[in-house]
Amino acid sequence: MSGLVALLDDVAALARMAAASVDDVAAGAGRASAKAAGVVVDDAAVTPQYMTGAAAQRELPMIWRITRGSLRNKLLIILPGLLLLDWLAPWSLMWLLLAGGTYLSYEGAHKVWAKLTGHGHEEKSPAVEQGPEAEDAVVRGAVTTDFILSLEIMVISMNEVAQQTFWIKAAILVVVAILITVAVYGAVALIVKMDDIGLHMNQNAGTSGGRAFGAGLVKAMPHVLTVITVIGTVAMLWVGGHIVLKELAELGVPWPYEVQHHLVEPVVHATGSVVGWLVETLSSAAWGLVWGSLVLAVVLLVNRLRGKKDTLDH
Repeated sequence: MSGLVALLDDVAALARMAAASVDDVAAGAGRASAKAAGVVVDDAAVTPQYMTGAAAQRELPMIWRITRGSLRNKLLIILPGLLLLDWLAPWSLMWLLLAGGTYLSYEGAHKVWAKLTGHGHEEKSPAVEQGPEAEDAVVRGAVTTDFILSLEIMVISMNEVAQQTFWIKAAILVVVAILITVAVYGAVALIVKMDDIGLHMNQNAGTSGGRAFGAGLVKAMPHVLTVITVIGTVAMLWVGGHIVLKELAELGVPWPYEVQHHLVEPVVHATGSVVGWLVETLSSAAWGLVWGSLVLAVVLLVNRLRGKKDTLDH
């Protein structure tokens, strides 16, 4: 009997450990996903561009193919690589984070300056340029873009769970990869099909109010995409700037982070945490714009020295 009681105690202890591990995974996944929000918004803003010109009946199958490619990127390539780096060369992660923050800042600054100077251009979908037979090329292009954004998401997430054990860390990153991929491409599918839903309502709704709502939905979608793009750009600058500030401080260049801290701290004391968070977010975005603009200037200078066209267009 005593052996049975001891066994039951062991089982109960294992169950408590498993429950605690599940809690750790859930909490870690929540923190990591929140930190990666800026990249997620930009991912959701970029992907619908690849659907432009595709046949309506092929849009959801194409999104599903891109979703599978995104999961392969995260789970089979990026995750094992990051875990290996974390084991063999954990010091390299801060450099990856700095590179990722710099890339996000550069992309955000590129979009801002292209818009302000009028040098940007409307990107054409590969489906428009090459015809409907180019679906494979469209999917490959989208999955390639997704790889860069997925890498940033996973590196940011890895940094948030750096203190966890190996298996908890791996489990958290698997959860983050799946949740974020489902959320992003679920939102993309909804965005892409929203105008079709509006058109169907406009043509088939039984009431004039339903038809008017459908017509309004169709007219609103280009503006919705514009708003999402703006939010994605601001989020990239905010997340990129914040990462750069923190990683520069870790690497021995603390003064930019200290300047921000001295700016935010009095605001928090005077007005509370919400306004303080807003000031910190805006100052991080401003720093991201400055840092990204410096990188953009270097890229343009290098391009000019190499004889390439001096332009902000991709």
